[in-house]
Amino acid sequence: MAAQAVIEARDLSLTFATGDGPVYALSKVDLTVMDGDFVSFIGPSGCGKTTLLRVIADLERASSGSITVNGMNPREARMTRAYGYVFQAPALYPWRTVERNVGLPLEIMGLDNAAERIRRNLELVNLKGFEKKFPWQLSGGMQQRVSIARALAFDPKLLLMDEPFGALDEIVRDKLNQQLLELWGRTQKTVVFVTHSIPEAVFLSTRIVVMSPRPGRIIDVIETNLPRDRTLDFRESPEFLKIAHRVREGLKAGRSYED
Repeated sequence: MAAQAVIEARDLSLTFATGDGPVYALSKVDLTVMDGDFVSFIGPSGCGKTTLLRVIADLERASSGSITVNGMNPREARMTRAYGYVFQAPALYPWRTVERNVGLPLEIMGLDNAAERIRRNLELVNLKGFEKKFPWQLSGGMQQRVSIARALAFDPKLLLMDEPFGALDEIVRDKLNQQLLELWGRTQKTVVFVTHSIPEAVFLSTRIVVMSPRPGRIIDVIETNLPRDRTLDFRESPEFLKIAHRVREGLKAGRSYED
């Protein structure tokens, strides 16, 4: 069966009204994300990567154009629990244990089998045995894995991730990249991922969306065609370096466009 489109945006623009005049955040974005894709948004700070992710999640409303998520408008998708969202910071409640943080959406939604869902998702992120720990007892990388388990707790088809590893050191980031790739392979989720890192985007993605400075436009969409079972060593391969070079050239072209 042919893959289905999970996200479709056409001619999407977003302008913020401010006291100093309009801020043009996104301009005429056309994007399709297919079921099972791992799509990364990359571009300079302020280019609209997170804004586009927030439009998909119904945390911002587009000024013009159209967007659908699982065939619905973003608000309908949010109300039907179509996606999980992982923020830049773990945003865990310090007075709740790991299992109670992961179980929070299940409590709010009143879903059954909460204990089994919590157990299964903590195992997915390799945190079995840490159920009774508090966030302050965990490393930064472990905290972010708890936030991923929380986003997966109600089994959404789509996972939206806003630069979740940006504040971590390179060694931890590499490990979490590998674990996220393995998690994606096991769950077959569709993932949309925001990053500033070219190696991270190339390593994780089936497609890379290169964006220009504000107003955010799509400069290039790069199909990686890399094997799903790739390891960190693959980043030294000619195939990897070729894709990274194309991303870098796209970012340069985006900067010159603004000039």
